[in-house]
Amino acid sequence: MSRTRHDTLTLPEVLTEIRMSRAAFYRMRARGKAPRCLKLPNGQIRIRRADLDAWFNNCEVASC
Repeated sequence: MSRTRHDTLTLPEVLTEIRMSRAAFYRMRARGKAPRCLKLPNGQIRIRRADLDAWFNNCEVASC
């Protein structure tokens, strides 16, 4: 799998990795709960690997 500059992921790559639908991701993004995104001039979304990893680590909760 090739990576673009600055180790960014496409939205389909992110959705596959976190096992989430596009609609669910956009709802989460609208609520400000999604990982930080880069919006390219052509409207496409990219997410830096470091931002996705940080977001995922922040999702961890203590056992109930």
